[in-house]
Amino acid sequence: MTAPHSPLYQAYYTRMPWQLFSGVGWKRLVAFRADESGVTLGGPVTCYRRFTAVVPWWDIEAVVLWSTKKTMERPIRRIGLKLRPGVPDPPGPNHGLTPQLSAGIAPHIEHEVVRNSRFIALWKVDHTRLSTAMQAFAPQVQLRVHPVHRLRPGQGGGPGYGGGPGYGSGGSIFDIMP
Repeated sequence: MTAPHSPLYQAYYTRMPWQLFSGVGWKRLVAFRADESGVTLGGPVTCYRRFTAVVPWWDIEAVVLWSTKKTMERPIRRIGLKLRPGVPDPPGPNHGLTPQLSAGIAPHIEHEVVRNSRFIALWKVDHTRLSTAMQAFAPQVQLRVHPVHRLRPGQGGGPGYGGGPGYGSGGSIFDIMP
């Protein structure tokens, strides 16, 4: 248990019934944590253990928050890490992302940061508490918050990211089913 006014920052995923079937049980899963040892990036609930990573502060240049948005859609929020040169990437769901796909997902964010990022889904970021924790544990690490970037039609994509150049017509599987 942490002290009531500890600078530790921790956000948990909202518990969902399908979590029981994913192998992690009903416990609270850490989505993001900033403490004296560094940053914990929680993996997606469906493969939580495989993709959860702890990155020490001395390996991090910046914690980056950003969003992308297509017309008539809610912003897709993300949090990522800009690592120091030579530091290996932590395990994560975006590990195999190419620079071209990164540019389609978030053209305003560096490829490395997109690759070392997590969706902010089923949890929220408290900017004030995160900033306080970073000042307490790693004042040399920057907190970068980008405004929402609007994607133009045909931009922003790849498989699972809503289409884009080279990824079909933008139709769904239901358009071709009888």
